[in-house]
Amino acid sequence: MRSSRSSWRNAGGRSALTDSSDQNLARLNYLLEKIASKEPAPASGSACAAVVAAAAALVEKSARLSQKQWKGATVALERAHALRVESFGLIEEDSQAYLAFVEAVRSQEEISTAHARTVDVPLRMVRAAAEVAELAVQLAQHGNPNLRADAVVGAILASAAAESGLMLIEVNLGDAEGDARFALARKLARKASGLALSLRPRDS
Repeated sequence: MRSSRSSWRNAGGRSALTDSSDQNLARLNYLLEKIASKEPAPASGSACAAVVAAAAALVEKSARLSQKQWKGATVALERAHALRVESFGLIEEDSQAYLAFVEAVRSQEEISTAHARTVDVPLRMVRAAAEVAELAVQLAQHGNPNLRADAVVGAILASAAAESGLMLIEVNLGDAEGDARFALARKLARKASGLALSLRPRDS
């Protein structure tokens, strides 16, 4: 069991999730409601980007609290923050890419450009996820041992997001065989999976 640090309520009985962050929780709930709705977007791509952002946030937390244990924590913190911000932006960007493609097909204008974007956006997710997984492994190995679980979960989430992004690229390409973007995404996803697996107990 994790320490009381992870409790939803602090010693004063106040919620660690809602204090001064009701608006942020409302935004998260809004995103989940939109994903769950009957609207065509946001959907799996936006969900994938959100998972990458969450994974980066866990790595960011681990790095922030590992300054005393590891000299590389500051650099890892800065990079994890940048990846979180980038991935958060991809939540909306993926929705816009899909809707733009639908409109391009409808209007029969610039279909190729719109289609390419539906591949490029998830590829950026896979890139980010692979880098998050790499940072997570570094922090799990060198960072604050009290935050190791956060780093490990970050790696696992990043791996899942990378595999999800790879699947989306394959679906959006239609014929992925021989496509350089798919080949790159597959390489990055396999790397992320291997990194996450390296942190699992041998008997798991």
